[in-house]
Amino acid sequence: MFSETDHRMMREALRLAQMAGEAGEIPVGAVVAWKDKIIGRGYNQTVALNDPTAHAEMIAITAATQYLGNRYLNECTLYVTLEPCVMCAGACFWAMFGRIVYGAADEKNGFSRLGEQSQQAFHPKTNLQQGLLASEVAALLKSFFKRLRK
Repeated sequence: MFSETDHRMMREALRLAQMAGEAGEIPVGAVVAWKDKIIGRGYNQTVALNDPTAHAEMIAITAATQYLGNRYLNECTLYVTLEPCVMCAGACFWAMFGRIVYGAADEKNGFSRLGEQSQQAFHPKTNLQQGLLASEVAALLKSFFKRLRK
């Protein structure tokens, strides 16, 4: 189901998520790949930048569009550790990603909370896959929130 390249890309997204957690941010990381090359990286920076839109996906999308000089990422894959929220799903819709791969589900804040409408969250041509390294992502998130509660 997932290729070696998929695993490599998601491991980089997970590394970025760990950086976010170490900085006190919710540990979410994202990379945008084009032709098996990373052209955008991001991790949550909402606290550091005092910006509620500074999600991992948004930062990675901006880097990728700047790299390509194009607002459409239809030949790209977004790898993100956690299911995108509604805001990030909207940005992904407009970027027209060819493919989106995410690790763990986010039942509280993820796009799928839209229920039946969640299938419309992304561009119709976007191939969506979930569950890559999900247990590792979930463990990172649980550890972060456990530390936060102490």
